[in-house]
Amino acid sequence: MAFPADIPGIGRVGGDSGMIARDATSDGRFRAGRDGVRSVTATGDRKVEFVAFDAHTLALVNSAMGYPAYYPVHPARVDRPVRAVLMDLDGTSVHSEPFWVWIIQKSTASLLGDDGFELQEADLPFVSGHSVSEHLMYCIRKYCPDKTVEEARGYYFEHTRREMREILAGRGRANAFVPSPGLREFLLELKARDIRIGLVTSGLYEKAWPEIVSAFRTLKMGDPKDFYDAIVTAGFAIGKGEVGTLGELSPKPHPWLYAETARVGLGIGFDDRHHVLGVEDSGAGICSIRLAGFAAVGMAGGNIPASGTAALCNHQVNRLEDILKLLE
Repeated sequence: MAFPADIPGIGRVGGDSGMIARDATSDGRFRAGRDGVRSVTATGDRKVEFVAFDAHTLALVNSAMGYPAYYPVHPARVDRPVRAVLMDLDGTSVHSEPFWVWIIQKSTASLLGDDGFELQEADLPFVSGHSVSEHLMYCIRKYCPDKTVEEARGYYFEHTRREMREILAGRGRANAFVPSPGLREFLLELKARDIRIGLVTSGLYEKAWPEIVSAFRTLKMGDPKDFYDAIVTAGFAIGKGEVGTLGELSPKPHPWLYAETARVGLGIGFDDRHHVLGVEDSGAGICSIRLAGFAAVGMAGGNIPASGTAALCNHQVNRLEDILKLLE
């Protein structure tokens, strides 16, 4: 396939998009030029591959955990009035990504038995925006292939639970969770316009909830449960003797967290999806929004350019307040 190319459901993709033309999908199921396939195009981080036919497109979401999945790609647009805004947590609502990357780094250091271990700049697109297990699997494959994801998760939750206790007690890492500039004003303006707000995160509840509470305390906005119309996290971790919930195999870039927030949390059906906006700063999140059928707004400052997903954004903005213009 030569750029620029037209991908049904996505639109025109240029050679400067950061996306990658492929001869075939990574699982070998589809090949460009055969069986009606016009092209195969991957995001820059290779997490999602788009199989374009004449009138439709399928998306293959790859999985470091061994459970890939195919989804139809639906056209996305913004119809007025906008009824709901679905917002990512890390990087979009709260600046916390450096903290969670640090936890991944500490977990990898524990696996290696090397307290001085540090991640490289090239690792960043692969240790943010996805599930905990995906992040850890990447580090294991690159730095310690003799270790298991189960060992890594043990260290991850050991570090996370200790740091969360310290933060909630006021003794934790300084500036771990900082509300995004203009968050308070943006959220209150959405409320004033009677637009419902959903908070959507691939983070497990035990790591996501302290972030939300910390941010709302800083903003003096009360209880987040009373403010948001729906909050969906990746659930609860599975552990020995504990009941977990689905979340590690179905996070962003899969569509389910955003789909569940809109359909179940807010009662907005698929046919009304064009009245919903999703806001993200990560490539995985942008893919998740688009695969759920919603228009995607990309926030500056995340890994959207590095992950090669900018072409999937219906709009791109620098500040939260810029989104208000899209609602008019």
